[in-house]
Amino acid sequence: MLSLNNAFSEEEVREWDIRIRRFLGLLDNEAIEYVWEPKIDGLSFSARYQNGKFVQGTTRGDGEIGENVTEQLATILPSDLKGNDYPQVLEVRGEVFMSREHFIILNESRSEGEKFANPRNAAAGSLRQLDPEITKQRGLEFFIYGWGEVSSDYLIGNRHDQFRSKIKGWGLRVVTEDIAENSIEAVCEQYQKFRAVRDQISYDIDGLVYKVNRLDWQERLGFVGRAPRWALAHKFPAEQAVTVLEGIDIQVGRTGALTPVARLKPITVGGVVVSNATLHNEDEIARKDVGIGDTVTVQRAGDVIPQIVSVDKSKRPHGWRRYHFPDHCPVCGSLAVREEGEVARRCTGGLLCEAQLLERLKHFVSRGAMNIDGLGEKQIEAFWQDGLIKNAVDIFRLPEKIHLIESREGWGKKSVDNLLAALEAAKDVQLEKFIFALGIRHVGEITAKLLARYYGSYQAWVTAMEQLPEGGDALAVLDNIDGIGPKVAGAIADFFREPHNVEIVRELGAILRVKDAEAVAAHSPVSGKTVVFTGSLARITRSEAKARAESLGANVASSVSAKTDYVIAGEDAGSKLKKAKELGVHILSEDEWLALIET
Repeated sequence: MLSLNNAFSEEEVREWDIRIRRFLGLLDNEAIEYVWEPKIDGLSFSARYQNGKFVQGTTRGDGEIGENVTEQLATILPSDLKGNDYPQVLEVRGEVFMSREHFIILNESRSEGEKFANPRNAAAGSLRQLDPEITKQRGLEFFIYGWGEVSSDYLIGNRHDQFRSKIKGWGLRVVTEDIAENSIEAVCEQYQKFRAVRDQISYDIDGLVYKVNRLDWQERLGFVGRAPRWALAHKFPAEQAVTVLEGIDIQVGRTGALTPVARLKPITVGGVVVSNATLHNEDEIARKDVGIGDTVTVQRAGDVIPQIVSVDKSKRPHGWRRYHFPDHCPVCGSLAVREEGEVARRCTGGLLCEAQLLERLKHFVSRGAMNIDGLGEKQIEAFWQDGLIKNAVDIFRLPEKIHLIESREGWGKKSVDNLLAALEAAKDVQLEKFIFALGIRHVGEITAKLLARYYGSYQAWVTAMEQLPEGGDALAVLDNIDGIGPKVAGAIADFFREPHNVEIVRELGAILRVKDAEAVAAHSPVSGKTVVFTGSLARITRSEAKARAESLGANVASSVSAKTDYVIAGEDAGSKLKKAKELGVHILSEDEWLALIET
């Protein structure tokens, strides 16, 4: 279960529509039918029905592994589907939520220190109750917005709204009637209507979700990173409040970036008490002319991350002074420099800076990386301060120090056993998550997945990476991967130029069971092949051609080399075609390429 990309303005929504048209190769006057639905502010779940009976339910978790909430969901979902035309296997995705009325009733029954901050937190806490009877008493509701696995012999239909109608007929509650709009302007009108009545709806929504209605187009558009290209969340403007900025702290991240954080007089924004807000970087401070003591307007960006929107200069206190950004690291005292073209000022202390090491460890165990259950930021910080861990390898050596953990406050036998089990489970890790967990600058989840797919195995990847500092073929191959480029390649080379990093990677490789990249279409005729597209394609767009090649397990490169397997040449192909001929690379026309991948 993946997530959605967000838009915060109609301009961003229209840009999304343009990207879809470009990807599909549609003309401006060709209509795209969209379906829309309110974006429920609740907890996402997946529910599995077999032969019409509910058998399993999980939370979304990190998108791949969630919590087992089967017994709890059984108190909310129908145990049996209606009718008899449902597939043998049906996995539906939806949102569990709590109405504002039930939220008020629940909080009135709780003591002051136990009250939930908002309906979303109340719904999440209620669904995670160990006792399903407690869940049953909380008045939770659900909506289904999509589906996952469906029996291969079942005909879903041609459109998203058609299958949603089927789901409704089986007795599963859907969030909207089956309405489709023929233009992006029409769905934006729906957004404005819902925004106007948002407070009148009995449950919280934080925007609208738009989806391409045609399922064949959804399949062609596919996914990028952790989100589908064919869907978008159009978020409502964030709620705002006014408070006083009492101070500015500088946090040092895992890449050495100095990030200013505003310390605020606590204020409630959108049902959540906010005492800190991001100021992004020194340019943002200068642009907003923010200083300590200022009266500021705060909002929760995307209803999540608090940020300062504006400053009321008329209320500045006597003796106010402009804030000057530090030029030295507040943790290790090293010079903090700002490279040309960069917005962030970075500590030059590297691995000598304890803040960078600590933040790297927090990133290493985080959900999108190693995802070690029960070992969050607070536990990492406590273990770090007490000298139990100093690097990523030490995390997997914690079982050797278990006697020191058992004596700590809050660590009973059950929590210790859970930690040991989580550490053992975390040793089985996908290559892409391992690469992302290392915290290499400019290597996010999408780039990590790209690297894992290209190199295939841990051994092939680490062998190539250790050759990067020498330059030559290894660096050229990395730079040539479509989507990498010199900036990312340079950052990876810098990481492996540091002996300490190489040692850590090797030690982790000896401890962990790093799984090879998942074989995408392993039986495809182009799986593992390196391909280059050049010239104009007539039957599909270049973006779609690249996405299709990658989905079949091919590696798409940006330039031709002796290691290129195929060059697909469209009309007006230029220097890449010429080089392919010189190197004797196999050249295919667009028709030949399509015939090859469709065999």
